[in-house]
Amino acid sequence: MFYYISFLRPPPAHTSLVHTEQILITPQICNDLRTEYFQDTIDIYFSWALLPDPRRQTHSMITRPAKLTSWRSANAYKEIAVPRPQSLHDGQSWQLILSVGTSRKDQLIPLCDEDVGRTPFPVMSMPVLFTSKPRKTSKQEQIIRSYLLRAPTQETPADSFNVCEQTSFDLDKKVWDSGIGLSSWLVRLSSAEQTETTPLLSELRQSLLEGKDRNIIELGAGTGIVAITLSILRSKLDTSENLGRILTTDLPSAMPLLRYNITANSSLTTKVSLDAAALDWEVEQLPDVVESTFGSGIDAIVMADVTYNTASFSALINTLSRLIKFSNSKRNGRSPLIVMGYKERDAAERTLWNMALEACINLEQVAEVNGAGGKAIEIWVGKAR
Repeated sequence: MFYYISFLRPPPAHTSLVHTEQILITPQICNDLRTEYFQDTIDIYFSWALLPDPRRQTHSMITRPAKLTSWRSANAYKEIAVPRPQSLHDGQSWQLILSVGTSRKDQLIPLCDEDVGRTPFPVMSMPVLFTSKPRKTSKQEQIIRSYLLRAPTQETPADSFNVCEQTSFDLDKKVWDSGIGLSSWLVRLSSAEQTETTPLLSELRQSLLEGKDRNIIELGAGTGIVAITLSILRSKLDTSENLGRILTTDLPSAMPLLRYNITANSSLTTKVSLDAAALDWEVEQLPDVVESTFGSGIDAIVMADVTYNTASFSALINTLSRLIKFSNSKRNGRSPLIVMGYKERDAAERTLWNMALEACINLEQVAEVNGAGGKAIEIWVGKAR
């Protein structure tokens, strides 16, 4: 499992330039469901990130991290005043970053690290406008988390991207443990040092991470972190060719945020056609976009944290079966691979595997991502028999 820094009380969207006016926040560190607080004592550091403004010829910058407070679960509801950035100017927008370390890397979630999630994940607020004429606004309702695919070296800069989440409890508008766990595993699978130990893993790498045209669909995408990670990895492959299509899907309510995140990272996914579409598992017919996107069939079906509702298992298995049948009709019976990130929240969720077997879908566990302890994120790979 992982722990996340978040804002119970976020910073304001607008605030005055007056230095005596406090910026109050309430940071929390808890699990993805926000049901368990981080129990250890740990220091939280803050930084301010200045948004570039071409009109004022200002460039982005991040202030040096400074200690804000020591987190203790007993003080989970305590309001804290955050010092303002120095040398403020009217009209500047800054984002507040909270982390548990003092380096720039500590402000990113290191998908490339084998021990990802060993410490709580950092968070960044939406922009705070500092102005001489502040207006009363509603509280911020979104946050950003920044992800590191590859640490910088002397030859190459860091590879990082941002994913926006809602602060509400809407299940399809936030990142969950399995999405980060599966994304991290895919990053490490793509590394030059990774060696496949089974024919199944070798086939999976060929389906997801080879420099050839591939068709990939994601189910239950939420914020889109898995599809975005995979699209960036594929766009970094050493080829000038277009590398196919990734269609990331969820319910209609997820589309605005999902499309926002895709657009925000489009400069990093230039070799892949990445798009989002609504796909309701309860609807018996696949949407037309599946046919129009994957006229030559599907290489892989990707999903993470799709098991939180056992009542939806029949619909999920039926959707998988429809996708497999559709792809088989285009590829002379060659079935797509399935890769799933899973964290057990209830033992009853394990009935999914029996239902999959009854539908002639065999899943095999190939890895675990442990994080901060507790339930690990399990990586399962399989295909139709």
